[in-house]
Amino acid sequence: MEEPKQTHPLSENESAQRFAVEAARLAAATRCHNVSVLDVRGLSPVTDYLVLATGTSSRQMKTVADELEEFGGNAGNPMLSRAGDESTSNWIAIDFFDVVIHVFDQEGRMYYDLDGLWGDAAKVEWEGAEAATAGARA
Repeated sequence: MEEPKQTHPLSENESAQRFAVEAARLAAATRCHNVSVLDVRGLSPVTDYLVLATGTSSRQMKTVADELEEFGGNAGNPMLSRAGDESTSNWIAIDFFDVVIHVFDQEGRMYYDLDGLWGDAAKVEWEGAEAATAGARA
């Protein structure tokens, strides 16, 4: 008789990192570019991971934010808040507590330069063999 496999629940950090990686894959699969995941644990008192993405238009940015919000809820990470949905906004921020996602237009990404602001943060690798199928799973 085969022994049942024991599964260990993910630690809070592993769960947050996994969610950040999947969110980055979803953003990339929905036409965002320059997507990055930053590990800001120990640097930020507010969150553990930042996902930064650049959208192609305000409509596309809103669509990506809607999909990320739905994905978070389905993945057990309900959104705490969302800001910047106005049609003139160049930045949408979605707070999932341990992960905060920022979707910018190109000008906003350069102006606010969160990549530079959090330059001490470790970059988390999110692109891999699974990246091409992330949109289908979400």
